[in-house]
Amino acid sequence: MSEAQPGMSMSMERADIAFKVNGAAVSVCVPPVRRLSSVLRDELHLTGTKVGCDAGDCGACTVLVDGEPVCACLMSVASAAGTVVTTVEGLANGRLSALQASFLDHGAAQCGICTPGLLVAATALLDSKPNPTEAETQDALGGVLCRCTGYRKIIAAVMDASRHADGVDRRMPQSGHAVGSSPIRLDGLPKVTGGEKFGGDSFPADALAVLVVRSPHYHARFAFGDLDAWIKAHPGAVGVYTAADIPGKNSFGVIAPFADQPALAEGFSRFRGEAVALVAGEREAMLDLDLSDFPVRWTELPHVLQPCEAQAGGAQLIHENRPANLLTTGFVERGDPEAALAGAAFTVSGAIDTSYVEHAYIEPEAGYAYMDGETLVVVACTQAPYMDRDDVAKVLGLAVDKVRIVPTATGGGFGSKLDVSLQPLIGLVAMKTGRPAALAYTRNESMISTTKRHPAEMKAAIGADADGRIIGMVFAGDFNTGAYASWGPTVANRVPVHASGPYATPNYRAEGRAIHTNGPISGAFRGFGVPQATIMQETLYDELAEKLGLDRLDFRLKNCLRNGSETVTGQRLESGVGIAECLEALRPHWMRALVDAELFNAGSSTKKRGVGVASCWYGCGNTSLPNPSTIKVGISASGDVVLHQGAVDIGQGSNTVIAQICADALGLPLERFTLKSADTAITPDAGKTSASRQTFVTGKAAEKAGRALRETMLRFANVSEKAAIALDGTSLIIREGEATRHIDLSAMKADADGFVFRAEESYDPPTLPLDAKGQGKPYAVYGYGAQIAELEVDLKLGTAKLIKITAAHDVGKAINPLLAEGQIEGGIAQGIGMALMEEYIPGRTENLHDYLIPTIGDVPPIETILIEVPDPEGPFGAKGLGEHVLIPTAPAILNAIRHATGVLVTKIPATPSRIRAAIREKEARR
Repeated sequence: MSEAQPGMSMSMERADIAFKVNGAAVSVCVPPVRRLSSVLRDELHLTGTKVGCDAGDCGACTVLVDGEPVCACLMSVASAAGTVVTTVEGLANGRLSALQASFLDHGAAQCGICTPGLLVAATALLDSKPNPTEAETQDALGGVLCRCTGYRKIIAAVMDASRHADGVDRRMPQSGHAVGSSPIRLDGLPKVTGGEKFGGDSFPADALAVLVVRSPHYHARFAFGDLDAWIKAHPGAVGVYTAADIPGKNSFGVIAPFADQPALAEGFSRFRGEAVALVAGEREAMLDLDLSDFPVRWTELPHVLQPCEAQAGGAQLIHENRPANLLTTGFVERGDPEAALAGAAFTVSGAIDTSYVEHAYIEPEAGYAYMDGETLVVVACTQAPYMDRDDVAKVLGLAVDKVRIVPTATGGGFGSKLDVSLQPLIGLVAMKTGRPAALAYTRNESMISTTKRHPAEMKAAIGADADGRIIGMVFAGDFNTGAYASWGPTVANRVPVHASGPYATPNYRAEGRAIHTNGPISGAFRGFGVPQATIMQETLYDELAEKLGLDRLDFRLKNCLRNGSETVTGQRLESGVGIAECLEALRPHWMRALVDAELFNAGSSTKKRGVGVASCWYGCGNTSLPNPSTIKVGISASGDVVLHQGAVDIGQGSNTVIAQICADALGLPLERFTLKSADTAITPDAGKTSASRQTFVTGKAAEKAGRALRETMLRFANVSEKAAIALDGTSLIIREGEATRHIDLSAMKADADGFVFRAEESYDPPTLPLDAKGQGKPYAVYGYGAQIAELEVDLKLGTAKLIKITAAHDVGKAINPLLAEGQIEGGIAQGIGMALMEEYIPGRTENLHDYLIPTIGDVPPIETILIEVPDPEGPFGAKGLGEHVLIPTAPAILNAIRHATGVLVTKIPATPSRIRAAIREKEARR
């Protein structure tokens, strides 16, 4: 062992440690206590081993040590001495393993951040059990968390791996038939080999490491001590940076008129976890730097965490320009709802509260920044590169053309990675030092500092006539938006538009209020408040159906929107309304489930089965706001079709789906396409990946671009639109009737992008503003869906065990059915978490051990029914899907619990203690 240097901690002493990795002998000289995961990634550059928590909770770092799966973050490198280690990079052995091929074939990798851990754990299983059962598969993979897929395709891929021993079935479509087929993801291969580079996977070797000093208080004043002296006392530290160092406007936000969040707090912090200072230094020094002696003095101030406290008389304003701590209000009114409710034959009313929900993507925020001449380049995980560019430029005082955002692969986002996080921080350090600056959030940092789903306090009343038709509804919801605005205005405005559900409601009033507290910032999370409002509305629908003596599914069919219906905003839906088709598709499953539950309940007194149903609708894209996407596509002199596709793929499949749309519009096979992914320097702005807009909006731009490129080539060849085109090497072949023409692309002059033929097209959905009463056309396209939840409740314990979920979703046109199924299963898994277990409590559930998300054993079999009711506005009739799939899940589960027990849990999630408390309360009333 080498000698320690004066002042060096024992943890910094180094030793030579030898072991084998993926069949090769390696030796590293590192501190023996260093995590094996860190050594694999930082010393051996095997970044396929991911780090999601450094606590053994997520399993993303799973590797094989002497054939056994272990969490590399829990193992010291000294413990690996003399062992044989296998990482995901070692599974292929020159070609894909059968398991890797099966993962591709089944669509089992979405964002891909958990995929290496799952593949490694499953490899150990298959080595001992080549044909495992579902239970054996779940047991073997139970320690690896996935937030995207819903696990069902992972289970299928593992159980079916033996069939792929001869290689992957790529299922590439034939020319002209990409839409409607399910080729493997265009970005799928690196996800299963470990080659995919996420935010923390490609830090430059000379990059400074950045640490963030954060507020430990919900509300506090602070002042710094002698920062220069502190730096000098810590060898390897290069600099400390505070708000005083920010050269631009120290305020960012996703909605410009509401932008209010400082990159680094100035003088006082408004929430626990807010960034107040940065420390930059050499990587080795930063690994062991203890920030507990950082010179900052805190003075705690009074804080409020609940909207009722924030709105109480005399409450301190969190932002001086927002009276009563009210950020904004959304409002929709149609007809006379009070008169309708007064005259209704049947009415129901109720109140429901929901909790903070953490996004819990397995990849914490990570990235690096560097100066390229006068341009600041930020390479990081994100959902919105152009929004990042604009905010970073503003904060750092740069022109937007002097900031370049290069998105890495993004290991899950679900809305939270729409807001900038570390981008301006690493950019500041890179600008100040002239060196690359890198930062990867810890799991705790990610959870305390980034956005959550809005907690909601909701009340509603709904009335129906004697025939069971809805005649009126009133809804009011207070949404805890936390310390800063983020997406609070979007939630407040989207909720009133959607709170009626996909049902004709002639008399209606809904108000959504976003209220500031000193709690975590609430932002976008798969649905922008609609999942919360749907719980309120759909649980009341069940109660109203019971009062009417109607079957719950029939009641929804009686009232659902249809072609020609008018929405609560007065928008006439001329065509493409598929909610009735979704509900009808569920009917046989509904009838079977009810019979099964009745038979089970007749023979059981301690456990009861319940069946619940819920519907959803969701407007695709921004609410009554411009929402454009631009796509560029061209043919190179070498005969490649190059698609500049700036829609960030966070696992949902936009890289593949948008290319499929463009391929069919152009009339050339998908396998000829080369993808240029999001990069603000080279790809046009395709807008943010949110609001279920990419397949619809960017897909429509891709369709237009493909058709425009085709027209350009046909015009060049002087043939009609009926002509067929093909590529053979560098030859463009155009056939019309008996005539065939060959055009030598290599002989043609290429433009600056290397294109000999090109097209660039934009699309912005046609919407209209909402007036003072919320009347107008907020969305051009809506998607629809309905789900059935079957479960079993233990009346003594209050536990709910899911048996099956059946989901029917109208996607307009399934561009890629396999990816659509994957989105549905993944959304349902998140809905399960929201309904039954997920509750972020500041100060208590700030890791993946205390904050519970569904594991592979929590997601039951899911039967997906894809409904295709085309919308003429969408590309090939397609609608958005990403958010719709989560919305009905929680209310269907709550309705099933009510069906089983006779009680509705009104504080979500419906944990066993809350279910049991509701049952006891019901029993006490007898």
